[in-house]
Amino acid sequence: MKTLLVGINAKYIHPNLAIRLLKKNASMPVDIIEFTIKDKKDTIINYILENKYDVVGFSCYIWNINLIKEILIMLKNKNITIILGGPEVSYNAYYYLENNLAKFVIKNEGEEAFDKLLLHLDNKLELEKVPNLYYKGGFTFDKLIDINSSKMAYDTLDDLKNKIVYLETSRGCPYHCGYCMASLDNKVRFFDIEKIKTEILNLNKKGARVYKFLDRTFNANKKNFINLIDFIIENHTNGQSYQFEITGDLLDPDIIEYINKKAPQNLFRFEIGIQSTNIKTNLSVGRIQNNEKLFNNINLIQDANIIDLHLDLIAGLPYEDYLTFTKTFNDVVALKPKELQLGFLKLLYGTALYKEAKKYNYIWQNEAPYEVISNDFLSIEDIKEIHITEDAFETYYNQGIMPRAIRFIVDNENNPFEFFHQLGYQNFKRKPLEKIFRIIDDFTKNKNYYQDLHTLLIKDYLAYFNVKPKAWWDEALMPKERNNLIRLLFETNKLNFSLTDLYKYSLIVKLKEKIILAIFLPNHKEILEF
Repeated sequence: MKTLLVGINAKYIHPNLAIRLLKKNASMPVDIIEFTIKDKKDTIINYILENKYDVVGFSCYIWNINLIKEILIMLKNKNITIILGGPEVSYNAYYYLENNLAKFVIKNEGEEAFDKLLLHLDNKLELEKVPNLYYKGGFTFDKLIDINSSKMAYDTLDDLKNKIVYLETSRGCPYHCGYCMASLDNKVRFFDIEKIKTEILNLNKKGARVYKFLDRTFNANKKNFINLIDFIIENHTNGQSYQFEITGDLLDPDIIEYINKKAPQNLFRFEIGIQSTNIKTNLSVGRIQNNEKLFNNINLIQDANIIDLHLDLIAGLPYEDYLTFTKTFNDVVALKPKELQLGFLKLLYGTALYKEAKKYNYIWQNEAPYEVISNDFLSIEDIKEIHITEDAFETYYNQGIMPRAIRFIVDNENNPFEFFHQLGYQNFKRKPLEKIFRIIDDFTKNKNYYQDLHTLLIKDYLAYFNVKPKAWWDEALMPKERNNLIRLLFETNKLNFSLTDLYKYSLIVKLKEKIILAIFLPNHKEILEF
């Protein structure tokens, strides 16, 4: 019996840990292969058929399920036993079984289930003894594995300098957020922290640079959290990044201050899901969030600028209408986070909110990613308008192309959401960078803070490049005036550059109250103000 596990990843840099865990814990031979969603379905199908596999398993997620469905249709009647697993099929198994797209669907954890299913297919075990298994006749039984008895699979990862390493220190989530699949496994189990440390040391030796922990609440166990933070600080190498999903109001300020004192800048990246600041909204999806403590903790993180911070919001939750979401957005953007993802609710199979969809008259996409279209609180038009804000915010804020200017705007606007909403109507998509700067400069010309902003936009633009960029501002100098000004600055300020280099490699901007001189030498950049 020839068996293959297929991982179809969102990007090349995202290796599939699931198929490696299944292979590592299987008592029979198993091959694995990885593709990306950019690969053609014919390439994947031909690989399976040309190698004459009898059993093929697919690891199914929201980002690859549409491609996998197309592949499954084309594999019908090929005399291949199809096994599906992963969050995208765990709570929608009968769709695939009844449409003859798969013979078996493994629910949730698969290490033991996949191994025993292969034994069944090899006539060595009764089907009824396989846990977590859907088949056309029904379902066997739920079972959580002993995660510290199962084998880890980190030693199977390769080419680590160019990939993200996904790690687990726990499974399950202590919270019950109604939109999240992690809430369906409330029994939190922790891996042996000493084994995790050993795995990290081995991965470091193999050149791992970026670690992303899969724990839904990495700081659920305070002792383990501090233990591993200390270990990483002591054993990291330069240029590494360790990313965690954190429950922000569960953090203690003393822990934040400890990390701020001990850790180098950007070694840690915390991802905090705020989702909404509306108390009624949070309670409706089972979230109890202390906004005051959460915001205080975020400010502690932001002020020290040691921990890289990513915040999340979700538009489309119950009781969050256009006005209250505007307030949520403005509450959070006032913190001036480095990155704030404005996401939209997805109605995921199995979640509490999916089961309550009729209660709030949700309408959502039939295909993945199942994004909300409307509900009792947000009309179709409301959702479209929020998307317009998101587009502008993603371009102008999250890309980090103009950090000083954009934070200056946030400080000076009474309603940042509406600012980005109106900016979103400007034609900035797929434009060169100089035009993106020009668009926001033109857009703000009637603002009372325009002159200060204009200067910041120019400074941010110059800071972004390492070679002399194209100028977009109106304060252009004629060649003779430019050369005279460079010579004057050279003679009066004793610049450490030759006149030849200044003429060739510099950009000079003469504003009302200052002169900006930017020098872009082949191996050196400097921006001076006079």
